[in-house]
Amino acid sequence: MARVVIVGGGIGGVAMAYDMKELAGKSHQVTLVSDSDTFHFVPSNPWVAVKWREPEDIQIKLEPHLSKKDIEFIPSALKELIPDENRMVLADGQEVNYDYLVIATGPRLAFDEITGLGPDGGFTHSVCHVDHAREAAKAWEKFIEAPGPIVIGAAQLASCFGPAYEYAFIVDTELRKRCIRDQVPITFVTPEPYIGHLGLGGVGDSKGMMESALRERHINWITNATIDSVEEGMMHVTEHDKEGNKTKQHDLPFNYSMVLPAFTGITPLLEIEGLVNPRGFIMIDKHQRNPKYTNIYAIGVSVAIPPVEQTPIPTGAPKTGFMIESMAISAAKNIDAELAGKQPTYEATWNAICLADMGDTGIAFVAIPQIPPRNVTWIRSGKWVHYAKVAFEKYFLHKVRAGTTEPYLERVALKTLGILKLKDK
Repeated sequence: MARVVIVGGGIGGVAMAYDMKELAGKSHQVTLVSDSDTFHFVPSNPWVAVKWREPEDIQIKLEPHLSKKDIEFIPSALKELIPDENRMVLADGQEVNYDYLVIATGPRLAFDEITGLGPDGGFTHSVCHVDHAREAAKAWEKFIEAPGPIVIGAAQLASCFGPAYEYAFIVDTELRKRCIRDQVPITFVTPEPYIGHLGLGGVGDSKGMMESALRERHINWITNATIDSVEEGMMHVTEHDKEGNKTKQHDLPFNYSMVLPAFTGITPLLEIEGLVNPRGFIMIDKHQRNPKYTNIYAIGVSVAIPPVEQTPIPTGAPKTGFMIESMAISAAKNIDAELAGKQPTYEATWNAICLADMGDTGIAFVAIPQIPPRNVTWIRSGKWVHYAKVAFEKYFLHKVRAGTTEPYLERVALKTLGILKLKDK
């Protein structure tokens, strides 16, 4: 009996555990290790931060649902990985051996790369984690009592821009509902070379549509921007030209701010030669497998993906939920093949499918594949996107409780849109 250990209890890790157990059956042991005993649905964090959701609405205790599928669960953080010995040490002192390891931890949030950034010892908030969103919601309630300028955006080297745009639009919607929007100047700060770049080199007319949406809501923006430092109530930003030369300094006052940080790999993996790149992300081949440690796979945000294109201010490529699920099923099938004495052959689809909520409407993007040139580029807007995002939240939470991870909604969505029938490679 082989032991397959998955580290990380988020969208990728839970999907991977269910997929792997379905394929492995009772012949092999599947173990999920996580630094939290709960799953939380990350895409809903912007709603939590304005009190449209309570944290408990998007959290699920993992152990009861994993145990029903005969998946071992260890609620402890990874402290050290010793890949040459196929073992790891956890924060509670346990040692865990593995035959195959899947790293699905997500990133380290690199607030420390900018002085004053972040909710822990800094002056900005985050929606990257449900705990951060909870604290952002507390600050939001205080802000509503004394409204003023807001700064929202993403830091240099960020690779996840969608939630920043979503949050700007959601905040605008909430302020309009409260009839205090006229008291709140909003500035959007981003390292993207233009609005709607999204780390993807744009998707269709995303530039025009996103700029139009920001203008309609009277949200100002600064692109090609680096955040130099943050102090209480003030953000210092440098704007650059197309060649990356500094052109203008901005001192942006704020009563409330939410900024997405750059990501790195998690600390226990940072110096393992051959496993990670200089930023700590796991290097993989087209089968999700590390070239040096071939019994180690990686999925999700922890994976090293090169930028779609070079930009004046460095940006990374996003990993969407649909893409992560595709990575999970491909990794599970490849490990199952190896357990049967075969070679890995499955590849993730690497399609970007995004539902960007805008509070009372939304924009949907499809890029197939994510990295150009693309077979399909599709973008639409409307109130239906907001409702589709709500439906996807309910659907995915149901999947976690039910223990099924078949990307049914992705298939239905693409078929409904008349774009493409997905296929496993």
